[in-house]
Amino acid sequence: MPPVLDVELRRALAARVRYYNELGIYDFYRRDRAGLESPESAPAVVWTDSSALIPTLPTELREEMPARKPAVVPAVAEENIFEISTPKPEYGVSDPVAALKLIREDLGDCTRCKLHKQGRKQIVFGVGNPRAELMFVGEGPGADEDAQGEPFVGRAGQLLNNMIKAMGLRREDVHIANVVKCRPPGNRTPERDECETCSPFLMRQIAVIKPKVVVALGAVAAKNLLAINAPMSELRGRFYDFLPVGARSSDPSWPGARLAVTYHPAFLLRDPRQKGEAWKDLQMVMKYLGLEPPKKAAE
Repeated sequence: MPPVLDVELRRALAARVRYYNELGIYDFYRRDRAGLESPESAPAVVWTDSSALIPTLPTELREEMPARKPAVVPAVAEENIFEISTPKPEYGVSDPVAALKLIREDLGDCTRCKLHKQGRKQIVFGVGNPRAELMFVGEGPGADEDAQGEPFVGRAGQLLNNMIKAMGLRREDVHIANVVKCRPPGNRTPERDECETCSPFLMRQIAVIKPKVVVALGAVAAKNLLAINAPMSELRGRFYDFLPVGARSSDPSWPGARLAVTYHPAFLLRDPRQKGEAWKDLQMVMKYLGLEPPKKAAE
């Protein structure tokens, strides 16, 4: 029976795997134990200023590397810390339509979390342009979405359509998805374990689509994508460098996306006074993408 790794060591190993993935290294090979040195010379684990566990190598094995600016990278759920090094069906598939189909087939009639037993009618995978430069991510499907199998089709979806139109785009130009793909009962907020179970599929979708910008709609989406527990007032108004954790793109030249945070359309329906603030967030995205709002028809 293989030894059970303690939590601290598992986190350290996960950090090391993520580090190598950022360098473009995805394949790992196990060295024969006969060639290993004594435990006393094994890599140590230290705390960095960013409170992330990173193993340090012995001096003779460590390369001299320039200091790196810390980036916002979402944490991997502890239960899936080695997911990033596991080959996925869509790896090596360059056509995003085919790759998204493979992810959907891998998802199947999902029973991985308790939401499948709590009244969901169907899985709501995502919709839109598979090569979209702009992707919107919400928290989870509601009653209308659960009935139709498509995200953002109810009242909040109509408002999102208007927001997209105001940016000079059409709904079919962008891609829309959620953190969880099953409706939480009573439209409650998705729980942490539900998000951690479902979000790896979202990360794979993002890696396939390769958007230039991801817009997180609401606090739940923002906190799950960024792994930052902060109020909306602190999350909004800036871009984050974003790479989907646990997934890799078929295009190694894709540098990742810029991520912006704005209010969820359902929140804007409850508090229309914040629509102006949301428009500021979208204007920031438009400027980055070089979009111009449509000119009003002459009266």
